[in-house]
Amino acid sequence: SFCLQLPNKSLLLAVCAAGIGGTFQYGYNISVINAPTAYVQDFINQTWSKRYQTQISDDGLTLLWSTIVSIFTLGGLTGAMIGGTLSVRVGRKGTLLTNNIFAFLAALLMGLSYPTGLFELLIIGRFISGLNAGISICVQPLYLGEIAPTSLRGAMGMGTSIFITGGIFTGQVIGLRELLGKEEYWPILLSTTCIPAFLQLLILPWFPESPRYLLIDKGDEEGCKKALKQLHGIADCDGEREDIEKERNNLSGLQAKKPWELFADRSLRWQVLTIILLNAAQQLNGINAIYFYAGYVFKQSGIPTDKIPYATVGTGACECITALTCGMLIDCLGRKVLIMGGYTLMAICCILFTLTLTFQLRLHISCNRDFFCVFPHEGGVTNILTTELFTQNSRPAAYMLAGSVNWSSFFFIGLVFPFIVLGLKQYCFLVFLVICCLVIIYIFLVVPETKNKTFLEIQNEFQSSKKRQIGCSDGAGTILLSTSI
Repeated sequence: SFCLQLPNKSLLLAVCAAGIGGTFQYGYNISVINAPTAYVQDFINQTWSKRYQTQISDDGLTLLWSTIVSIFTLGGLTGAMIGGTLSVRVGRKGTLLTNNIFAFLAALLMGLSYPTGLFELLIIGRFISGLNAGISICVQPLYLGEIAPTSLRGAMGMGTSIFITGGIFTGQVIGLRELLGKEEYWPILLSTTCIPAFLQLLILPWFPESPRYLLIDKGDEEGCKKALKQLHGIADCDGEREDIEKERNNLSGLQAKKPWELFADRSLRWQVLTIILLNAAQQLNGINAIYFYAGYVFKQSGIPTDKIPYATVGTGACECITALTCGMLIDCLGRKVLIMGGYTLMAICCILFTLTLTFQLRLHISCNRDFFCVFPHEGGVTNILTTELFTQNSRPAAYMLAGSVNWSSFFFIGLVFPFIVLGLKQYCFLVFLVICCLVIIYIFLVVPETKNKTFLEIQNEFQSSKKRQIGCSDGAGTILLSTSI
């Protein structure tokens, strides 16, 4: 049966407030840089000529453009490494609000690059945009997971994916020639990252800090009670308060862990292994390769070059619809079924891509890409599991670790994928097929179902499950980790 619970209105608005200036920025900054590619390269060429009275070489231009695009991931990695620490010191909500400073600064620098004739400002601005995205993708899932009632934690956790895909789609639409995709508008286009930040600063202050953070980290019982009433309503706040009290008593006297301390805690060994594997696989499963391969895929399917941006927008719309659908189904089907189903579909698509590229079945290439992009969003489920597999004192460190692995893998696949294509040609997707299959096996053997369970129940079940499966899972986990990361 179709099961969907509607959240409290205040809770739903809090999710939107956190998302619009959070992971929406991540998706928006990934896609918005694609539209002005040629215009920015012309700007670099003209600036170089005026500054040095000579034309920049093709290799030099490619290097500068690649730096502008890829430095976003280095900023993201830096943001992920400091996001957890900030969330402990100034709170989840406080970190999200403070993070908007980076969005405004990035928008200012990129907007000033053209009038000042300094393309270096684009590099700095993109790095700061990545810093903003790295912090938000670390802290937003943390905030959503902690404000959500147990029965809605999955659906609300999928808000991360919904806003990422919404950001990607919005960036694609804004970058069309009919809007800000014209040559004279590209500095304005890159400066629009300040708009989501402004909206979040207007809306998020009206909503409370995470109740778990208030009670467990700060000992603010009155603040926790007030926050629960606002977010869950008077009728439903008592059960959640009891759950938070149990977790606080269980963690009494324990300090927030640092990321490296997670490796030293043997009771968290399998949880740490799981988030490392799933966050690496999230980037190494082939989806980013599909984005890098988009131009070739659409050209092979016979789409004219000037129509490719519209085909890309269609793919972005498919992703948004899928993220919304998965958000409605996750608390019905469960995390394990959804994430295994997602990787299974991706494995099938890797096979289909290999066949279509091998035999040049042009009619099916674009269809396969769209099918690949409507798989169940395993990224959202991965973030939910990072929230659920750890208790309050280790959760921020887990997000710092997960974010570092995620961004490092993002950078790695962008660097290595062209060489994979060069070496394996049409068989390049077989690498991703192997990764997807190994992840499916690992999830089946190791990861327990977590829906409708408290954080303490999940922790206890994870430990008991690992004791029963230690014989077979130890070997599988070791193989999977060394293969996928």
